[in-house]
Amino acid sequence: MKKRFVSFMLAAVMSVGLLAGCGSGKEEADQGASKGDENTLTVWAWDQSFNIYAMKEAEKIYQKDHPEFKLNIVETPWDDMQTQLGTIVGAGNYSKLPDICLMQDFAYQKYVTTYPDLYLDLSDSQIDFSQFAEGKLAASTVDGKHYGVPFDNGTEVACYRTDILEQAGYTMDDLTDIDWNRFIEIGMDVYDKTGYSLLSVQAGSSDLIYQMLQSAGFGTWKEDGTPDIAGNENIKQCIEIYQEMREKNVLAVVNSWDEYVATFTSGKTAGVINGCWILASVQTAEDQSGKWAITNMPALPGVASATNYSNQGGSTWAITSNCKNTELAEDFLSATFAGSKELYDTILPSSGALATWLPASESEVYNEPQEFFGGQQIYSLITEFASKTPSVNLGVYYTEANMALATAVANVSGGSDIDAELKTAQDTVEFNMGK
Repeated sequence: MKKRFVSFMLAAVMSVGLLAGCGSGKEEADQGASKGDENTLTVWAWDQSFNIYAMKEAEKIYQKDHPEFKLNIVETPWDDMQTQLGTIVGAGNYSKLPDICLMQDFAYQKYVTTYPDLYLDLSDSQIDFSQFAEGKLAASTVDGKHYGVPFDNGTEVACYRTDILEQAGYTMDDLTDIDWNRFIEIGMDVYDKTGYSLLSVQAGSSDLIYQMLQSAGFGTWKEDGTPDIAGNENIKQCIEIYQEMREKNVLAVVNSWDEYVATFTSGKTAGVINGCWILASVQTAEDQSGKWAITNMPALPGVASATNYSNQGGSTWAITSNCKNTELAEDFLSATFAGSKELYDTILPSSGALATWLPASESEVYNEPQEFFGGQQIYSLITEFASKTPSVNLGVYYTEANMALATAVANVSGGSDIDAELKTAQDTVEFNMGK
């Protein structure tokens, strides 16, 4: 599975929005909400083998009790969707919107806050949001209101080569429920004995920092929506851990995403910590079947709110304000993505799409041993992790903060002062916010 994060800048979206009318009116009309067929819903989504596949399977399941029901699924890459949404909101003509669209979790807060009438508030619908992982719900919840139905799972997993750990005298139990101090101790020993680092990251990314922060319920925003980066001791601690791991060969830093994947599939690192979607990349190393296992991630040391659980990535289904049959759209999502074990059992083996709908973990499919991971029941375990992940407000300007923090991490790695870099990061985000 490809990495699920792309840059998102509101200024760019709005600049495109000002060009409304430059696109094909017919094409936009064809992609808008269904008109004239009360049993059809139009959906925008990307990725034929993952999101669109899941939506097609949901259609089949709903048709068992509603044979006249149909979906008009329009494949819309995320970058293209941002452009189209920018055009639509810029023109103030929401009639071009579909009934349902898929949204990246990290962008949800910005869209709902900036355009409060773009998506429907589903809080009073028949959808039972209590059955979803709390950490996942945070992305599509604004001011206590639910604006989407969570889909795929980005729950953090720590995945290790058990054969390499064994060479160094360790088992998976040694890496379960530990903090980053213990992780570094083990990592140094593993490197000395085997030449493998325990972990790798892509240069120019702050993803690992965010994963550490969320594991303790921390973020980069104050309650009033202003950035909380400069002087933030929690962020500083995470960067210091990052730097220590890097300096002690526990963490390998590479230049590209492809190099990052190659570190754990071709034998440079003994592990990977990321959203559970990374397991699809891990399993491309077919010759390593049976040599991997998963557990939870390390916790921040000395922090009262610290846990061993976090989240990275994911997406959510939204019903737009242009939906002509909201009762049908709500019932469809409630009966499938928010109510069908059959759906999640079907899509898991073929696409690796893990649920954040907690009852899915009770099915036989989610509890089947996985040969690649030494017979572990990894899917039910990941769903358990999801239920323990702290909820964190990603903020309206998540992307801007992420990019600024990534620059700070890179500069600190180059020898710059942490406090100065965090102050610069804060100034950068405030500038991008128009402060």
